Amino acid sequence: MPTTETTPYTDTGVADTGTPSVLRQPKAVWATAGASVVAFMGIGLVDPILPSIAGGLHATPSQVSLLFTSYFLITAVAMLVTGFVSSRIGGRRTLLLGLALVVVFAGLAGTSGTVDELVGFRAGWGLGNALFVSTALAVIVGAAAGGSSNAILLYESALGLGMACGPLLGALLGDASWRYPFFGTAFLMAVGFLCIAAFLKEQPKPARKTSLMDPLRALTHGGLASTAASAFFYNYAFFTVLAFTPFVLNMTPYRSGAVFFCWGVLLAVFSVAVTPRLQARFGSLPVLIGSLVLLAADVLVLGYGDHTTAVVCTVLSGAFIGVNNTVYTELALGVSDAPRPVASAGYNFVRWFAAAAAPFLAPRIEEWTDAHTPFTIAAATSAAGAVIILVRRNSLTHKTEEPLVRHATEDGVTAFAD
Repeated sequence: MPTTETTPYTDTGVADTGTPSVLRQPKAVWATAGASVVAFMGIGLVDPILPSIAGGLHATPSQVSLLFTSYFLITAVAMLVTGFVSSRIGGRRTLLLGLALVVVFAGLAGTSGTVDELVGFRAGWGLGNALFVSTALAVIVGAAAGGSSNAILLYESALGLGMACGPLLGALLGDASWRYPFFGTAFLMAVGFLCIAAFLKEQPKPARKTSLMDPLRALTHGGLASTAASAFFYNYAFFTVLAFTPFVLNMTPYRSGAVFFCWGVLLAVFSVAVTPRLQARFGSLPVLIGSLVLLAADVLVLGYGDHTTAVVCTVLSGAFIGVNNTVYTELALGVSDAPRPVASAGYNFVRWFAAAAAPFLAPRIEEWTDAHTPFTIAAATSAAGAVIILVRRNSLTHKTEEPLVRHATEDGVTAFAD
């Protein structure tokens, strides 16, 4: 990954790059960014149709929630493999392999006759998505015009757009049948496969091959380990909102899709446009701590409020999640001396386990107690993430020779990788 345009920064500093328009990009970059949108759509695609899937397959909420658990559990483990694979077969082949797996398993998911089959196919989908998403940023940075600032902005925009449109697509197609969103995703990813095959040339392989243990070795750094531990607790709250709230809202696919579309729009806007301004004014760590505390309060009110309050708090949580995602990624990629792909793999390996745990535990906790308790626990985990950042703040302020840089655009907005 090119590092010639990176420069060290202070917690409030901004580098001046003067890069050209982000819209002037090669076809290869647009093909990869477009496929990234669809890949990120897959995360929230099933949100509006979870109740429909439960009804169609005669499954309980706890059984259907395993769609998220299997997906993210495989994604977490795959983080140890993606660097190993891409450093040996190259970025282009890794992207195509990931896309091919998503096409196959998303299509098979739509044919499922039981919830167990659907959970299994969703796990295969998670493997393909991990291979694709973990490689896409490096490929975009390597192929983009205008430097890494434009590349990262494109990637963040793809993430936000995908997270916003996933629930909307799920609602539009899922209103007719819960199977159609899976077929729709398979079709869109097949288009992405063809575009990348046609427009993206093979990227240079890294000089040093990544081993399976490199991401785990990176976690021996105190700052990266603290970031990953805090993100683990935060992600439990994040995915309690994403995977459990649809059952609490109990709305039609259209209404639920509209709620999570608004949620995704706030996530995208705050991730790309608002967070950098907050960081420039207050610093990264105070912004992260404040956002985690506000998310905890929001989730607690969500769990104990009436239906309208729950809808408002669900949408509002997207703002805090957008802030947290951006700052956590900056910390993960800049706090240690590990290469950014390796640091990212180690960090994601830890945090995705919480994304797998929350959808599994939340409905079971409701069965054992009541509908309020899962949100109380989620609020507590978000607060725990803030406490870790506060206690370990000294280990999170050191930036290494290869930090993730704040890249200034013409209007002063900065962008980060996720």
